[in-house]
Amino acid sequence: MDIVEGSIAAAAAVFSGWAAYSAMRAAKSSDRNAQTANRTAELAFQTAEAVAQIERDRWHSALTPQLAMRQQPDGLELRLTGPAAIGRLQVDLQVRDDRDRSNDANIGTTREQRAEVIWGPKRFRPGVDQADSEGRTVGPLFLEPGDMTRVATDPSPRPSWYEGVDGEQRWRQQYRDERMRLWAVCTAEGHKPWRLSFEVPRGGHWTTTGPIAQV
Repeated sequence: MDIVEGSIAAAAAVFSGWAAYSAMRAAKSSDRNAQTANRTAELAFQTAEAVAQIERDRWHSALTPQLAMRQQPDGLELRLTGPAAIGRLQVDLQVRDDRDRSNDANIGTTREQRAEVIWGPKRFRPGVDQADSEGRTVGPLFLEPGDMTRVATDPSPRPSWYEGVDGEQRWRQQYRDERMRLWAVCTAEGHKPWRLSFEVPRGGHWTTTGPIAQV
């Protein structure tokens, strides 16, 4: 190879190397740009989803069922006052104990025995209005805005270890002035359920929706 050919070959090698280097830099730049674009698109999607979730939560909160309950001598009355946009509502009720007694160290009783007791003044009448055999739950009940329904209730039975006439009296005295505590799980088509709490006083006074809990 003479000097000219060698110079040409060297120049070609240099040019080829530079071209390869430039191509590599362009590829890396293109890859960085693609990664940046992907991150930007992902961030935009996450932001849009977060905004949409905030709007869904706001709408869900705005549609919280406006329920009212009151105790009558022979039953519990339930009224749906709104909102009108909610349409037909399914309501399932559950009696709540006055407090959690699962870990009470009562002498002579087991956790299972305490769990069988409805620790409160009232229960639903077993077998009526689709109440369970213990009177703990009732439903489903269906209401349109403006509707009212009634479910039968009875005094809660005393625990088996409250023995004799004195035991019955002690049990009634224990809950003489207590409210009936309830969970109301409300379901409407196209919406997540709402879980609402109630403490319904004696005397026929209406009480409205309490704090909202997650389902």
